[in-house]
Order: sequence, then structure tokens, then C-alpha cells
Amino acid sequence: MTRYSNINKIIFFMTITALIILSFFPLYWLFISSLKPSDQLFSMPPKLFTLTPTLKHYAAAFHTQPLALYYWNSTVVACITLVITLILGCMIAYPVARLTFRGKSAVLMLVVATSMFPAMTMVLPIFSALRDIGLLNSFIGLGVTHAAFSLPMVVWLLSALFKEVPMELEDAALIDGYNRLQAFLKIMLPLAAPAMATASILVFVNSWNEFLFSFTLMSEAGKRTLPVGIMMFPGEFEFPWATISAAIVVSVVPLVLVILLFQKQVVQGLTNGAVKG
Repeated sequence: MTRYSNINKIIFFMTITALIILSFFPLYWLFISSLKPSDQLFSMPPKLFTLTPTLKHYAAAFHTQPLALYYWNSTVVACITLVITLILGCMIAYPVARLTFRGKSAVLMLVVATSMFPAMTMVLPIFSALRDIGLLNSFIGLGVTHAAFSLPMVVWLLSALFKEVPMELEDAALIDGYNRLQAFLKIMLPLAAPAMATASILVFVNSWNEFLFSFTLMSEAGKRTLPVGIMMFPGEFEFPWATISAAIVVSVVPLVLVILLFQKQVVQGLTNGAVKG
């Protein structure tokens, strides 16, 4: 038994190691490509590392395009998306999870239905609607669009958490004189913080990386987001692989910071499931 147990452990760790390499190697190669001198980018055989790293490609990334402006634009849009999604998500998820009312099933079906449409089929109607109300080339218009596609996921995530919270906690708050809104704000929201942190990461990452609507709805050069701005890097006579690699590496930094910022809450959300009696 011990021999077979050791073999299983070896196979397990080899599998995990292979998965980690397959997952992180593209990111590693992107990072190394951003540090290689231009004459080493296409060397054969390919070099897995460089002994002469350079930061000139990072300088070129900020010099070729207004990368700092694209950073700001993406941050504004992602924050607007995050605020709208969390507010509306909580307002929808709480009554769906806690209250009994006519049309509750219809609300759930509507939430599910909005996530079934391919984004490509929604470009024209959303473009026309934003143009008619004057929100084309607007951070708010793009943020609302991103929020519309993130809202179903947030509603399902938060409603599942609200259902798991013991009803006795709210009943005790109501007996103490709280109304339903106060019980929601002071009891439910603090308990939902880990799930909201997880939802925040997903919403922020989705908005930060979204390209289709950012490219379609923001035609003004000064309002491009980071994915659209990086697409504009290719030159007329050459394709600056190293500069684009540097720009992509820089664009990943905020996502890593967001995940590290909410890491404690996410872990807490995974471990908080028991209710003491």
C-alpha cells in the first residue's frame, strides 16, 4: 500500500507541475520577450532567458502610444462598472434570495436570459441606444455596457450567498428595531463581503480586458481603453513584438494588484461556511 501511495503522490505532483508550467509559460515567455534585445527575439533555437535584459521596450511602449492615458481610461471604466454592478447586483440578489413575491421566477429567468446572448449580436443595438441618449464615447456609457454583461454573474453569486445566511440573524435584527433596509445594510452586507470581493475581482478583470465594446463604443482616440490602445501599436512597416509584449506585461500589473488586495477576503469567503449552533 505504501508503494502505491508513493506512486500516486509522484503522479499527482508531476501532473500539478505540468499544469503549472502549461499555465504560466505563456506569461513567462511574454515577460522574457519584453526584456530581450531586438536581435534575440527570433533567434533559433529560441532562448528561454536572456543575459542582456533591456528596459527600452517598456520605454518605447509609453513613448509610442499614450499608455498612461489608456491606463487611466481603463481604470475609470472598470471602477464605474464595478460600482454599478455591485449596487444593482445587491439590490436584485437580496430580494431574489430572501423575499417571496410575484414574478420572482421571471426575474431569475430574465437574469439568465441576458447572459445567453453573444456579445457580437448586441453591438449594434447597444451602439444605437447609446448614440440616441448621448452616451457614445462616454465612460459612463461603456461602464453601463460592461455592467450589463457582468450583472448576471454577480446576481447569481450574491443570491447564493444570501440564501446560506441563517434567517434567524435577520429576524433578530428586526426584533431589535431594525427595518428591512437596515438589516440588509448592517447584517447582510458585512456577511456578503467575501462574496462581493470575489465578484469585484471578476467584474474588474472582465471590464479591464474587454475589447469588443471598448473598440466599438469609444471611437475617440483620447478615450481608448488599454486593450484597444495596445491594438494600435503595430507600425506601418513592422510589427513591434517586444514593445507590445512590454505593454501587455504592464497592463497585467493592475490585475495582479487587485487580486492581491482582495486575497484575504476571497480566502475568508472560501472558509466561512459553517454556522455555529
